[in-house]
Amino acid sequence: MSRRRIGFWYRLAAVIAKPPLVLLFKRDWRGMQHIPADGGFITAVNHNSYVDPLSYAHFQYNTGRVPRFLAKAALFDVTFVGMMLRGTGQIPVYRETSNALDAFRAAVDAIRRGECVAFYPEGTLTRDPEMWPMVGKTGAARVALETRCPVVPVAQWGANLAMPPYAKEKKFQFFPRKTLEVRAGEPVDLSAFYDREPTPEVLKEATEVIMAAITSLLEELRGEQAPEKPYDPRQARIEQRRKAAGSTSGEDTK
Repeated sequence: MSRRRIGFWYRLAAVIAKPPLVLLFKRDWRGMQHIPADGGFITAVNHNSYVDPLSYAHFQYNTGRVPRFLAKAALFDVTFVGMMLRGTGQIPVYRETSNALDAFRAAVDAIRRGECVAFYPEGTLTRDPEMWPMVGKTGAARVALETRCPVVPVAQWGANLAMPPYAKEKKFQFFPRKTLEVRAGEPVDLSAFYDREPTPEVLKEATEVIMAAITSLLEELRGEQAPEKPYDPRQARIEQRRKAAGSTSGEDTK
């Protein structure tokens, strides 16, 4: 989708969102040259704050290639928010329902029409204690292998300093002004997976390649090294249950 076709609703969203972003934050944007000038593609983005969708959308809007986000279906029922989501062509995600495949089909159709679809592969705000990307879900890889489109990894940092994820008290910490850092990298090479059957194992491998690219970009932004193994919230829950069960067993034997 070229800048000429951004449309009324996206321009309205920009008029509403850009002034406070410009006022409250500094910007450090890099890698815009990796955003394809035409044709359908995916961006795969890390997620560490409720504010960072606005940060990333601002970056992407300024490239002239606006993204279509996958958003929780419930948000489309919120009066003004739903109107904006529908007007800007965002894609509802119906989790664990008979309509769960609709988002996949809509994403594939959008890419084949030459649009950008933005995925947050983690599926939610990171729960990693140090805010590194978690183990990713396979949706982005599934769409990428179906369409064979470019997958551009994007890392961002800074919005989490203004609004930390899962804070007990969601206090905004705008001052001193934080810098919204966004970096897009070269498209991820998934060609090794194209001629393989998209089994759960193959999709998991492709997802790991995508997440590794995002994490590498975030390491550059932060000037730090990520943990060797990404945080796995499912495994963490299992460990917590084991500890709780062990603790209970210990109490019962006293």
